[in-house]
Formats: sequence, structure tokens, C-alpha cells
Amino acid sequence: MRVFVAGATGAVGRLLVPLLLDAGHQVTGTSRTPAGADRVRRLGASAAQVDVFDRDSLHEAVKEAAPDAVIHQLTDLAEANGEATNRLRGEGTRNLVDAATSAGVPRIVVQSISWAYAPGDEPADETDPLDLAAAEPRGRIAVGIQALEETAAEVGTAVSLRYGVLYGPGTWYEPGGPAAAALAGDPDAPFLGSVAADDSVNSFLHVADAARAAVAALDWPSGPVNIVDDEPAPGRAWVPVFAAARGLPAPEATSGRQSWARGASNRLARSRGWRPEHSTWRSGFVAQDAPVI
Repeated sequence: MRVFVAGATGAVGRLLVPLLLDAGHQVTGTSRTPAGADRVRRLGASAAQVDVFDRDSLHEAVKEAAPDAVIHQLTDLAEANGEATNRLRGEGTRNLVDAATSAGVPRIVVQSISWAYAPGDEPADETDPLDLAAAEPRGRIAVGIQALEETAAEVGTAVSLRYGVLYGPGTWYEPGGPAAAALAGDPDAPFLGSVAADDSVNSFLHVADAARAAVAALDWPSGPVNIVDDEPAPGRAWVPVFAAARGLPAPEATSGRQSWARGASNRLARSRGWRPEHSTWRSGFVAQDAPVI
């Protein structure tokens, strides 16, 4: 299969490209910069230096690649810029889908999130509604996810991977990264998450498992799928483990939680054969130090 990876040099994309190549696919990966394009070529793939907001260049790049599938792994979170990521999910996805449909691409896989569900007491599954009525800025995130997934659905087969909170190399949770800085008390850490040891529940996902899910999704039917590990956890459970892994003191545990912070179930993904190799953050936080090419 010919696969066009938008965001091939991001935390997930740079692990995804080698997995696709190992599976026998022909890969074209995008980057906005010459250095990023060179990195894609070193991985063994073809490279397209293109900005997703440049519609004409993007259409030409997709047309030239003539892919059987597009995988959308674009984010803009290095500087914790939520507005930039929302723009990517909206305008960027619009441009990518238009380029894909213009080129006759029959399949798309997009990166979504698993923490945009409406409040509840149990881990959310894919039948639960998004939190579209939430106050800002959360409401804007949920609406952006709805737009991302509805736009992707214009392609014949569209799979929305609702990833858990990503950790591992290249993420906020890597050693020396923004999450550790925030936990250490740095008020300027570029981090949009929380390190409160409270009852708010997260579902985590190692970036390597995220990449494996994207490969598997090339054979899945349309629709959203939660891609999370096996252990949704409250902050009072995971924050001390993360702090210990980073050599930092754990904050004092507190009570209370955000009503929407419920975690997510991976039952559907497991029914399709996907299994997280990092089944829990308990061991994953300790083992996440492997370098990325």
C-alpha cells in the first residue's frame, strides 16, 4: 500500500514511518522544513517538504504520491500552543482531506483524542458523546475534535484514533520534558496538562503503541476508536509514580476531580486485535527513555 504520512517527523510520525516500511508499505512523509525532510529520507521513506496550510502545494504533494491511504499525525504542541493545534485540526484537516479526495484517496486515518468525552463516572467508550457543551477552552477542543472527525469522514473509509495522553520520547512526559518541569514547579513549562495528585482520571498511551495502532488502522472500518493503555488512573495514583521515575518529590494527594476526567476504554481496539505493548503507565514511565532516531 502507498501511504502518505502527514506529520512524519512528530513524536508519533517518526516511529510510524519505520513500522510502515517494515510492513512492506511505500511511504511518503511530510515535513515543513528541509531538515525534517532529510530525516524522513534517512528513515527510508520518500519526503515531501510541504506546509499543510499551503493548499496548492499540499494538493500537488498528495497527487504526486498517489497514496492508497493518508495518515494524519499533525499537531503543534511543542510550545503547548492549543490554538495552533486547534487550527491544525480544523483548517489543516480540511486542506488534507480536500487534497486526499481530489487525488481519489479511499482511506484516511487521523489522530484524535480520548479526553474530549462528556462527563461521566466510568471510562468512556466510543458510543459516549463529546463534551460539546463544555465551557471554554474545553468546549473549543471538543468542537475541534468533532470537526476533525467529521471532515475526515468525507473520505470513503475514515478511522479516527482517539489517543490517550501520549508519553514517551518526544512528548511532554519524556525525561527532562515539560511535565517534569511543571511538577518541579516551573511556571513557564510549555505544558497544558495537569500534575495534580487528585481523583481526575487519565488514560495514557506510549507513542510506540500509538504508532502501532496507526499501522493496524489501515485495515479497520470507519469510525472512532479509543487507543489507550489498560489502566485508566487518577492523578493520586499515576503522579507519584511519574515523580519517582523523574527523581522528583511527589505532590501531596488531594481529593476531587474534573467531571470529564474519566479515562477511556480500549475494548473496541482490543476486539480488532490491537494490544498495547506498554499496557500500563506504571512500567511505561520507567521504560520510556529509549532514544528516537
